[in-house]
Order: sequence, then structure tokens, then C-alpha cells
Amino acid sequence: MQERFGIAAFRSRQQVLKLEAALKKEGLPVRVISTPREVALGCGLSVRFETQEASRVLAAVNRLRPQNMIGVYEVENVGGRTKLTVLRR
Repeated sequence: MQERFGIAAFRSRQQVLKLEAALKKEGLPVRVISTPREVALGCGLSVRFETQEASRVLAAVNRLRPQNMIGVYEVENVGGRTKLTVLRR
């Protein structure tokens, strides 16, 4: 099974919730998830988004400049293996 999605990872749960609220306010379909093991840094929560929304999420991150951000990544799970691609640090 193949799965692709994006995440914004933080060191602070408060910042995760702030970004989630801001992106939802802009009409983006996002949700909070446990941070994948491969990005095992920070508070353990991330904002998940669909890869086709990456440009809108990155624009919002650049505009909002959230604190304590670890980075924005594309996560691809294929056949039990996970590949991370950095979209922004």
C-alpha cells in the first residue's frame, strides 16, 4: 500500500495547535497526528496535510512564521518503508 501526505513538525504542542487552527481558518483540510518515527524530534505531534496542498501550507508557514518549527516534510510510505522529503526547515 502506498500513502503520501505532508506534515509540519514542531517542538511545541501549542505551536502545532496554533498552525492547525490557522490552516483550518484558511479552509485547508488538516489535522493533528502523532509525528512519524522518522521525524522523532519535538513534542510528538504534527499537523498533517494532503500533498496537493503543500504550496498553500508552505505559503501560510512563510507568512505566519511559527515558532519552534522543526520542518515541513512530505512522507511517503511504500511497502512498509517510509521516505521523508524536506519541503522546508
